[in-house]
Amino acid sequence: MSHADGSQPQARQEKAWGGVFREPTDKRVELFSESVSFDRRLADDDIDGSIAHARMLADCGLLTVQEADAITHVLEEIRGEIHAGRFEYSVSKEDIHLHIESALTARLGDTGRKIHTARSRNDQVATDLRLFCRRAIDRLDHGLAELQRAFLGFAEREAGLVIPAYTHLRRAQPVLAAHQLLAWCEKFARDRDRLADCRRRTNVLPLGSGAVAGSSLPIDREHVREALGFGAIAANSLDGASDRDFAVELAFVIALTMVHLSQWAEEWILYSTQEFGFLKLPETFCTGSSIMPQKINPDVLELVRGKSARAIGNVQALLVLLKGLPTAYNRDLQEDKETLFDSIDTLEAALGVAAPLVAGTSFDRERIAATIEKGHLDATSLMEALIAQGVPQRTAHETVGRLVRLAMTRGVALADLADEEFSREYAGWNAPLRGALGASRAVERMASFGSTSPASVAEQIAGWRQRLGAAATP
Repeated sequence: MSHADGSQPQARQEKAWGGVFREPTDKRVELFSESVSFDRRLADDDIDGSIAHARMLADCGLLTVQEADAITHVLEEIRGEIHAGRFEYSVSKEDIHLHIESALTARLGDTGRKIHTARSRNDQVATDLRLFCRRAIDRLDHGLAELQRAFLGFAEREAGLVIPAYTHLRRAQPVLAAHQLLAWCEKFARDRDRLADCRRRTNVLPLGSGAVAGSSLPIDREHVREALGFGAIAANSLDGASDRDFAVELAFVIALTMVHLSQWAEEWILYSTQEFGFLKLPETFCTGSSIMPQKINPDVLELVRGKSARAIGNVQALLVLLKGLPTAYNRDLQEDKETLFDSIDTLEAALGVAAPLVAGTSFDRERIAATIEKGHLDATSLMEALIAQGVPQRTAHETVGRLVRLAMTRGVALADLADEEFSREYAGWNAPLRGALGASRAVERMASFGSTSPASVAEQIAGWRQRLGAAATP
């Protein structure tokens, strides 16, 4: 029985490489070295890269147009089978690249065997992983943008609400709630910037580097670069097939993003406790206790906080993986995928729950209003009012400190002290200075760029609405 292209079937199934061997691979080695159990996620990228490679080979005369068409057609058939769950995997074929090539060869015979012309598994897998990471970066960026929109919407809903800001987890100064919410937009904007920067270095084509030295065949790497949408071509074949800096960089960007999410989760866990009582979390994003009927636990936030540890650990794993490798490809690099896949999956999962959780959360305005004047949040406002009237900063600081001590002793707010009590500490006490007291007034007096003043926050909201293409919250 002959193949459709007229070639004769092989007497035995052969590996895509390894004709020098006289004995089959030990089954224990197959189990130990297989990667198809996890690198099958690269199937689409492997097929995309192979189609572009085949088209280039035809353009360069290394395949006929008919052969490239046949290869493309069968690869798309294989893609459909993989997506439909009908494709069979076996550890004897080691990785997704050999699986796809073996299936191609089984259907096209010698035409299928030509697909590996002028490429190595080394530059092939490097290309696949870059394509995979590029798509992942775009998804993560979209998820972060959705989270920013959720925070922006929350900020618009809570316009005008004054809350305490904390340093050292102690009440510090009053801010608009919207100002604090927009701070998260800033953090995630830096994460998106880092993703974009990482994408630029990821978007470099290794295919054509071969195993280590390139190829003597007349290939056109620019053809493949354009077909796959890469921004540049790897300039050194030794480095091109083995570079995994982009993978470590992506893992780091993900880890830092998860750290930001962990910080947010920690803050909201605290703010939603009865002790703080600032936030009301959506019950659909909380869970109960197996023994205590009253519990409404912030498990989603706790898991976001906990899963950051995985992303942080994955960065270290990749760095340690690379630290002892000599120049060019080494099989150790097979171990880059599971950790990188885990980091990507972890962040995607966290973003998937973070945005709707933010959208469903609200502040307890009554609880906040009842306690906003506690903690003497307006002390800095009074100090700066004294400075504005010519009092040296250190003198103003000491004067207000004594007034705060007096108010603490009496258990009252600064605004509750009588004018005579202020005058005993500062002989020039006057009505404008009293106008600096109170949390809301302290917020209104802010004037610096980027501050928590209502005008500044309104500008920030408008700016974010424009940057994110978000409509105003009704």
